[in-house]
Amino acid sequence: MSLSLVQPAAPEIASPSPLRAPVALAAKAPELAVIVPVYNEAANVVRLVDVLDEALQGIAYEVVFVDDHSPDGTAHLVRLLGRERPYVRCVERLGRKGLAGACVEGVMATTAPVAVVIDGDLQHDERLIPDMLQTLRRDSLDLVVGSRYAEGGSLGVWEEHRAKASRLATRLARAATGVDLTDPMSGFFMVRTDKFRDIAPSLSTKGFKVLLDFFASCETPPKFAELGYTFRTREAGESKLSGGVVLDYIELMLDKTLGRYGIPASFVMFCAVGSIGILAHLAVLSALYMLAGVSFLTAQLIATVAAMTSNFVLNNELTYRDRRLRGWRLVPGWASFCLASSIGATANVGVASWIHNGGGTAWWLSAVAGIAVGVVFNYVATAMATWRRP
Repeated sequence: MSLSLVQPAAPEIASPSPLRAPVALAAKAPELAVIVPVYNEAANVVRLVDVLDEALQGIAYEVVFVDDHSPDGTAHLVRLLGRERPYVRCVERLGRKGLAGACVEGVMATTAPVAVVIDGDLQHDERLIPDMLQTLRRDSLDLVVGSRYAEGGSLGVWEEHRAKASRLATRLARAATGVDLTDPMSGFFMVRTDKFRDIAPSLSTKGFKVLLDFFASCETPPKFAELGYTFRTREAGESKLSGGVVLDYIELMLDKTLGRYGIPASFVMFCAVGSIGILAHLAVLSALYMLAGVSFLTAQLIATVAAMTSNFVLNNELTYRDRRLRGWRLVPGWASFCLASSIGATANVGVASWIHNGGGTAWWLSAVAGIAVGVVFNYVATAMATWRRP
């Protein structure tokens, strides 16, 4: 009996465009790398390379698609295209997701002295890239940003609620980080790769706004310029904007503000979830004790378990979403979380009582001290026991 390996069917590649870069240019060491983070963008791959070929005539460039193991066969399609066009490369990541991390790995993978990050959905205007490269070189800049808010820029055809959300996120980003950009949320920018590699160890590989992270991580402000462009409407595929993206943005803001004082963003989110747990506890307690007539002790016990459970679920979905427990692992995870929370509650009461009984300290300060000890213990214990990294 013999076994054979069958390559999964992949989307068909369109006929090669007559606008392909000349072989002589493709054979040169690239002077520019186009970094394209993608996930489920098979419908856009060939079209994107075609328009890049048209826009970058005369420039020795390579295009590096960084794919997070898309189920639609994006990586397989890129590799097939690369056999026709040697300047097309694929970096396929396994077990890692996120636009920021893909951008970092893409820039780190190229030998080109300059890299431009562009979305794989054709919403960024590739015709701006030659002007960006000329501006970078002429003015000896570290960075050139494609901006939707600079002179000549536009959000294009956006729904009003989405435009308002974008403007609000931009204002918050500028206020929180002090970044002097008209469009710190832009995903379209050009950077000198040596400068990027110097900053790369300080960058977060989670989230989606690597430009904002780059500026916030620089010890000295980079030399930059902004060029306006009109944001296009997606033609194919689906938008990657989701609740997870919004959480990544919030976490990045926390990391770049409170993180500089040694306060992890995950700790802030853990405390926020704990506040919700207090409300859940009071809601269950009042419903059982005041409305259902259950004894206070029984109602208190049920409310405690309910609050712990709500905290576990929310932390699993929000605070530790990158280590989210699934399936059967939820049961031991919940048990370890409740055990740690019980020990933390005991520490809370013990510390508060010890400080209060010592005299000389206001009762509310004793209570705050107990809460602080309990929260820190719960955060550390659950991070190590419930959501420990593999």
